[in-house]
Amino acid sequence: MLICNMPEYTYEASLILDLFEGAADLPVSLTCREEGKTLLAEVTVGGRLFSFKETLSAEVPLLVKREKKRFYKLAVYHALKTVTGKQPPWGALTGIRPTKLAYMQEELGVEPLSFLQNKMDVSQEKTQVVAEIMRQQKGIYEKGDQNYNLFVSVPFCPTKCEYCSFISAEISKCQRFIQPYTQAVIREIEGVKPLLKQGKLRSVYIGGGTPVSLPKENLLRIMQAVGKVNCEYTVEAGRPDAITKENLQILKDFGVTRVCVNPQTFSDETLVRIGRKHTTAQTEQAFYWAREFGFDINMDFIAGLSGESAEEFLRGMERVCALAPENVTVHTLSLKKGSALKERVSRLTEGEVGQMVSGAYRILSEAGYFPYYLYRQKYMAGNLENVGFTKQGKACVYNVDIMEETAPIVACGANAVSKRVFNAENRIERYASPKDLPTYLQKTDKIILEKAEFFA
Repeated sequence: MLICNMPEYTYEASLILDLFEGAADLPVSLTCREEGKTLLAEVTVGGRLFSFKETLSAEVPLLVKREKKRFYKLAVYHALKTVTGKQPPWGALTGIRPTKLAYMQEELGVEPLSFLQNKMDVSQEKTQVVAEIMRQQKGIYEKGDQNYNLFVSVPFCPTKCEYCSFISAEISKCQRFIQPYTQAVIREIEGVKPLLKQGKLRSVYIGGGTPVSLPKENLLRIMQAVGKVNCEYTVEAGRPDAITKENLQILKDFGVTRVCVNPQTFSDETLVRIGRKHTTAQTEQAFYWAREFGFDINMDFIAGLSGESAEEFLRGMERVCALAPENVTVHTLSLKKGSALKERVSRLTEGEVGQMVSGAYRILSEAGYFPYYLYRQKYMAGNLENVGFTKQGKACVYNVDIMEETAPIVACGANAVSKRVFNAENRIERYASPKDLPTYLQKTDKIILEKAEFFA
């Protein structure tokens, strides 16, 4: 627990405690003082006193505020690092988007890799991951307030996985919502189409959930509402047991260019433990069907799933490299509020997850993949990260835009979050639709009106 004499710095500084196992149980106090441009911090950890001092370099009020928060946060970090003798792989970074922070430093005239490694104490290995991602994003990374990405949420799945915190509902248990939800999200798609004509549409992404778990006629109606587009078009086919040649044909007919086939693991035993109802054989069959239709393919895997060893996980990485999808994302297991896993586990320890992640990087790199996007979440095993890997020239534009927050997202459906991006002001505004299906259905017309005002 952290006690701070200045409430405005308490939240940021307290996030540091989550980086060090056991630190949340230690008595930690932070005393902040300012003498002109000099910042002073005293941190006490379990009776040990640490003092820190720094001179403000920023002049712009917003940057001054950021610099102060960072200094006091770093003071707590360095005190805990000394007491525990541990260095988290991402140093003092607690945010979701390390690459976005690197780009911000670059725009301020600061060498971003030096800032990460020397200022924020990020390990050399992770700093190099950021460097490679920035290289891979060249030609894709594009700041533009008039660029747009369209996201459509289809929150239905065959079953609920133990780690999942999405609002996705088991489709067999909510048949009564399928027709009204289809009608509502179509109305919303039609409502936002005028917005998309105001700028450049960079990508379309229909996700969930598992969109292809919908009955054929409902999937077809949503695809008709979106229509054919002249940009990257991705559908999160997702669960292999929901993928058929019939629904893949529907996607192909409407110009979809990329599908996601997301097994999460190539271990049949693990699939049973996490609540999946498909097999690795079904995963490979779904993959080959998607290949027949000529789609680029994204595949997701999670390091740290219940009972899975590093050896099993890395065998899965070898197996996916043999299939050679265009994109492979390696997620680190995270405790998410609302998931079944969170209800029975209070904290994830690193265990073998570090071996899984580093081994996956090695195997994918040797197979010709490059990291191209990255994000982090709270309560991740080992305080690690999620990284998307791509074959050369096959990066997913939607993933880059949504992670780096360089362009607006027009999002339709339950639990969909729209964003307006003001790049010149380094500012983002958000509009979140209701999470649960009944509330979304009741408020659809209001959402359409409010979203038009939001993007006006």
